[in-house]
Amino acid sequence: MIETLLGGLLGGAFRLAPEFLKWLDRKSERGHELAMQDKALEFEKVRGASRMLEIGASADAAWNAGAMEAFKEAISGQGRPSGVKWADALSTSVRPIITYWFMALYCAAKAAAFVAALNAGAGWGAAVLAAWSDADQALWSGVLNFWFVGRVFERARS
Repeated sequence: MIETLLGGLLGGAFRLAPEFLKWLDRKSERGHELAMQDKALEFEKVRGASRMLEIGASADAAWNAGAMEAFKEAISGQGRPSGVKWADALSTSVRPIITYWFMALYCAAKAAAFVAALNAGAGWGAAVLAAWSDADQALWSGVLNFWFVGRVFERARS
């Protein structure tokens, strides 16, 4: 009797074992499929974000190209005479007037620093050295380069 009972139980267990293994396999397969779908979704998100960055960069490049074109047009428009003599004369005189005004203010500030050093008891040499700084040397070098080295390059281009 025990053999019959054990035979029935073992037969049932062996009959259920393949079904149980199939169920575990399907569960594992569904988990794998879900993980693959998650990876695919993540990939699509990254690809979409990359595409949006690409579209943004393309839009920025187009905007920058348009802005540069507008800038070039504005600059070339400034160089064309308007036909009104007083307006053209005023437009032509703005840069030289600002340059002379800046140079007059700069020279006045340097002269005031020089006089202040002399009044403080410094000698001529010390007063000059106090008024002339590294920043002045850099500014002076820039002005000389602009006026003289620029002409060398202009001649080479011609």
